[in-house]
Amino acid sequence: MRGIVAQLLRELGNSRALEEFASKGTAAHLERDLGLGSLERVELMLRLDKAFSIQLPESVLAEANTVSDLLNSILQHLDGSATDGRRERATSETLRPATDEKPQEDLHERLSYAETLGEIIAIRGRHDSETKHIYLYEESGDIRTIRCGELYARASAVAMELARRGVLPGHTVGIMLPTGVEFFWIFAGTMLAGAIPVPVYPPFRADRIEEYAERQAAILANAEARMLVTFRRAEGVAKLLRPLVKTLRSVVTAPELAANGSALPPETEVRPTDGIRHPARADDIAFVQYTSGSTGSPKGVVLTHANLLANIHSITRALKLTRDDVAVSWLPLYHDMGLIGAWFVPLATRIPLVSLSPLSFLSNPVRWLQAISRHRGTLSPAPNFAYELCVRKIASEEVHDLDLSCWRAALNGAEPVRPETIERFTEKFARCGFRREALLPVYGLAEASLGLAAPAMGTGARVDRIQRATFQNEGKAVPATDETESALQFVSVGHTLPDMEVRVVNENADRVPERREGRIHFRGPSATGGYYKNPEATRELKREDGWLDSGDLGYIAGGELYITGRAKDLIIKGGRNLYPHEIEEIAGQVGGVRPGCVVAFGVPDEAGGTERLVVVAEARDARQRGRIAHEIIEQVSKVMGLPPDAVEILPIHSIPKTSSGKLRRSETRKLYLESNLGKRQAPMWVQAGKLAARGALPRLMSITKTAALRGAEILYGIYALSLFGTVTAVVWLIVYPAKNRNFSAELIHRASRLLLFLAAIRVEIQGRELLARWKHDGPWIFAPNHSSYLDILVLLACLPAETRYVAKGEIHSMPFVGTLASRSGHFAFDRRDRNARVGQSTEIEQALRQGQSVVIYPEGTFTAQPGIRPFQLGAFKAAVDTRRVICPIAVRGARELLRDETYLPKPGRVTLTVGPLIEPRAGAEDWREIVRLRDETREVIASGAGESLL
Repeated sequence: MRGIVAQLLRELGNSRALEEFASKGTAAHLERDLGLGSLERVELMLRLDKAFSIQLPESVLAEANTVSDLLNSILQHLDGSATDGRRERATSETLRPATDEKPQEDLHERLSYAETLGEIIAIRGRHDSETKHIYLYEESGDIRTIRCGELYARASAVAMELARRGVLPGHTVGIMLPTGVEFFWIFAGTMLAGAIPVPVYPPFRADRIEEYAERQAAILANAEARMLVTFRRAEGVAKLLRPLVKTLRSVVTAPELAANGSALPPETEVRPTDGIRHPARADDIAFVQYTSGSTGSPKGVVLTHANLLANIHSITRALKLTRDDVAVSWLPLYHDMGLIGAWFVPLATRIPLVSLSPLSFLSNPVRWLQAISRHRGTLSPAPNFAYELCVRKIASEEVHDLDLSCWRAALNGAEPVRPETIERFTEKFARCGFRREALLPVYGLAEASLGLAAPAMGTGARVDRIQRATFQNEGKAVPATDETESALQFVSVGHTLPDMEVRVVNENADRVPERREGRIHFRGPSATGGYYKNPEATRELKREDGWLDSGDLGYIAGGELYITGRAKDLIIKGGRNLYPHEIEEIAGQVGGVRPGCVVAFGVPDEAGGTERLVVVAEARDARQRGRIAHEIIEQVSKVMGLPPDAVEILPIHSIPKTSSGKLRRSETRKLYLESNLGKRQAPMWVQAGKLAARGALPRLMSITKTAALRGAEILYGIYALSLFGTVTAVVWLIVYPAKNRNFSAELIHRASRLLLFLAAIRVEIQGRELLARWKHDGPWIFAPNHSSYLDILVLLACLPAETRYVAKGEIHSMPFVGTLASRSGHFAFDRRDRNARVGQSTEIEQALRQGQSVVIYPEGTFTAQPGIRPFQLGAFKAAVDTRRVICPIAVRGARELLRDETYLPKPGRVTLTVGPLIEPRAGAEDWREIVRLRDETREVIASGAGESLL
């Protein structure tokens, strides 16, 4: 019994129904859960009759609501000669425990076949609902547990609210939220709605509000964000951005958007529901990750679901993840390392995630290690500075209770990995069971989704000591001896992740031999297709044969990759290649310099024809500027063999940084050249006032323009409705006494054309030459998509007048319209009476055999949400039974001019794409041919309408 139902669902291609059937078993509702209409039920009954050698009464077709109802009917009508074994098998099947219906291997199989993150969220929400997914540390220190079912249910509520507020699939939504439950709801809900999340970091410092607003406004403007979701404490700042971003329609707080879910207390049982799940495809954009801007202006990296899942699978294989692993992270979720590495990877691999806020870690770094120790964390990523912070800030008495022996993958990435940090961290926490081989330097970038290279598990960090002069002058990484002083040290980031490729090339894009520095190129399934709405930057990124330029320099030795720096940051002075991070580390060791707050860069030296080396550092005590500058010159000269040309000592918080704490060298260099380094920031109220003033005029103009456009739309809508009412009334007066169907149909055809002309709605027909063949090749079954009431008017005007339409039975009760439909000979289906529908289907088939063409809307109805709804089978059964051709018609643009639940139309253009014709195959099995016609027609219409399949 189960196998017969499942096979039918597979043939229909209804994956959602298969999920419902696997979840609910025989309790699944035939229509609501499995989408089986009358024709599908007939096919199912025929198969059951054949399998059980019985003939179920026709009443079962109308009365059975669930699979269980069908099963009970089979049991009641089984022939007396049926074997007891068959009866036992059918009975025992209904008594199978629910736990047997969803084995763990089945869940793994479902996840392995998922093509999008939305699918993974839905699968885990529906079939893994009670599993604890996230353990979130809140400000109070309490742990908030998030189960998979709750994540899915609350994300569905967000998806529905987004749709209600006019956010459509493909729209971008800015998410400016700190790490917390609301980030998970909003991000997942945006994905389920088919919109594109754009995470941006929230404001942290009031004294930099103007700089923050300018930067985020640039991101949101490039992303063309329609909505910005924020939190209450940042709502004022977020609203300052609105006048600076033309596309931004609204700024809402997360509680407003997630009201349906957030109103529930944490302990409330939440049952996953379908909500709104946009059927994204693998090549659809999953989200846009804006680069941190450490080397220049931020760019939006486009990442598809296929990119992300490919990278997740590569990371999973490289780290040899199992269900026994536990992830621990304090990384911000608006950054790719935190979002993909710390959340998406556990989500897809079913390992739990322990999440802390970044502020919790920064204020007390030992909390990170305590969480690893307490929850037996095995996997935890962080940038180099986090490991250094643990060494410097965690007191010896705080580590005696820590047990870090469980930590097998301490991933160190997102910034240059320093050998000294590796040694200091390993030495300090060895007493806590931490093993050196667990510290793994990794390499990745947003353009590769996240990860690109990592060492083999258990090998730890490998450090390469090379001759400084040879490398700086010739680019050759020649190993240094133990006696070599001031050798350069670079840390290996291991081998390329599975399915990805890396090459090191020269300026001609030719591969260089091992131990020779060059630019790092990469390619593979997780590589981005480019930057969002930035073709110029995309051209700079892409190379031939699918290779992308990382912008990083490095070399390969022993098959392992070593990163030496950013190409744009490289300083060339007197023919020598100088690396900023090394100079910054030397200067940072001078007493009085604020750690991690040193920037080195080059500026043109026109007199010398080379570059000048500039070092900028923040000092804790401004009175020691002279001494600090002198010592920086002395130390850099001693190690590098040349002194800096200029040293600038600034007050704290003067050097610009990215949201993830990286130094913004390009921005610092720009401020230096403009003589704006270290300038004191204006008070917050002055910055906010300037932003408000800058946005006031554009906002006023925008409001005025919007009001004028809205007023014009309302006036046009009233005009169009009045026009429709007038023309309809005149036609009704002529048609009402008439008894000639052809005359009525021709009059309505001409009146529809007149209405569209007077309403300034232009109709473009693609495939008009095919339509001209109708008189010679017809009759046809026209199968259009249904997106708006305007569809009907457009088809009445453009299709042959004698074509008959299949409408809902309710049309007879509509004033005027019902009379026009009946006088024109159009069909009307009573959807509530299944027996009546059988007779009506016979009537349609009879008309087709008599040479009359028919218009049937396979979707049956329409909604405001874009997308091609599932098709009913009536039109395709009629085609098979009468051997008539299906002519698909894709209507594009009507939904935008008259959306569902709106009453005033807009002027504009509607495009009809006619054909290609789809003919029933002679001799094919009827049922399979019906399904084939349905699927091919749906694909053709979706392509022509420019909408996705729902």
